[in-house]
Amino acid sequence: MKLTIERAALLKSLAHVQSVVERRTTIPILSNVKLEGRSGMLSLNATDMDLDIIESVPADVVRPGATTAPAHTFYEIVRKLPDGSQVEIEYHADDGQLTLRSGRSKFSLACLPVEDFPVLSGGELPFSFALSAAELKILIDRTRFAISTEETRYYLNGIYLHAATGPDGEVLRAVATDGHRLARVEITMPVGAGGMPGIIVPRKTVAEIRKLIDETDCEITVSLSETKLKFAFGDAVLTSKLIDGTFPDYERVIPADNDKILVVDCKSFAQAVDRVSAISTEKSRAIKLALEKGSATLSASSPENGSAVEELEADYASTPLEIGFNSRYLMDILAQVEGDSARFAMADAASPTVVRELTDGGAIYVLMPMRV
Repeated sequence: MKLTIERAALLKSLAHVQSVVERRTTIPILSNVKLEGRSGMLSLNATDMDLDIIESVPADVVRPGATTAPAHTFYEIVRKLPDGSQVEIEYHADDGQLTLRSGRSKFSLACLPVEDFPVLSGGELPFSFALSAAELKILIDRTRFAISTEETRYYLNGIYLHAATGPDGEVLRAVATDGHRLARVEITMPVGAGGMPGIIVPRKTVAEIRKLIDETDCEITVSLSETKLKFAFGDAVLTSKLIDGTFPDYERVIPADNDKILVVDCKSFAQAVDRVSAISTEKSRAIKLALEKGSATLSASSPENGSAVEELEADYASTPLEIGFNSRYLMDILAQVEGDSARFAMADAASPTVVRELTDGGAIYVLMPMRV
C-alpha cells in the first residue's frame, strides 16, 4: 500500500476512529486501526468488539493495500505534524512496517496482520429509517444526562429507543433513567421505524455518535435489528452491539395526577439553584424548595459551610409545600428546557415531580425528591 493524503483530512478521520479504541486492552489487534487504500480513498476502521467505526477519506492511492497500525500512536504522530502538510503512507508486507513521511519527518510503525482484525459490521438489519442530524441531537442531548453509570443495573446504561403512541399519533421515543431522574423525549415517527423493536443504545455508542453528528448536517440512515444498530452518514458508518436487557416500564413512574403546579422563569431559577447549592454538602447536594402563593424560596444549609436562602417570584397558587431536591439533578433538567419557562407538577414532598417545557410537549422529565 502506498498513498498520499492531506494531514487535516487524515487527522479529522483519525480523531473519530481512535476514540473508539480502548486505552487498555488484552487483545493487541484491538489497539490498532485498520487502514485500507483503494480507488482514491483511505478507509480507517477501529473497534472494541462492541462498537465499530469505518470512515473513508479522499487520498491519492498509488498502490492499493491494507494493514493495521497502533491507533493512538498513529493519531499522535499526525496530530503533531505541521498544518497544511502532505502525509505519505507506505506499507511493505515483507518487513511488516508502516512508513509515514511528511516533510523531513519519517516514522516507522510496527503493524499487525490485517487478517486478524475483527469484523463487526456484517449481519442482517431489517429495520431502516432516516433521521436529520438535528432530530438525532434532540433525542440524544435531552436524555443522555439521565443515563445510569451503575454497572450492576446494566440495562439502564444507555438510551431506550422505541416506537410509541403519543397524543398526536406514532412517535419515536428516547428514554433514559438512573433511578433518581428520568428523561423522555419524542419526535414524529420516521418512515420505516414503525414496528421496530425497543432497543437500548449503550452509553459509549451514544457519546461517539454525538461527536460525529456535531460535524455534519446531512441525513443519517439508522438500521437496526434486535442485537445491532448502525448509523450511516457522509463517509462514516458506526455499528454497535445493543445492551441485551429489558428496560423497565418507565410509564409507571411518570405521575399523571400531580396537582400542585409551579411555573418559573427557567434561566433565573437555574441561576438561583446554582447560587444556593454552593452551600450544600458535596455528597448530598441537597437544596430545599419552599412554595407559597406567588413565591418560591430556595435554601440550603450544611454544618461546615453555613446556610443560603434566595426568594423568587413564581407562578404558584396551590397549598404551601416544602420539597427537597438534589441540586445537580435539578440543574441537569433545567439545562434541557429550551423555552423561557419550566412547569413543575408536584403532589407532595415524597412523590416524583414532573418537569416540562411550557412550549414543547415532546419532552418530559421526572425527578425524585430527597429528604432535607
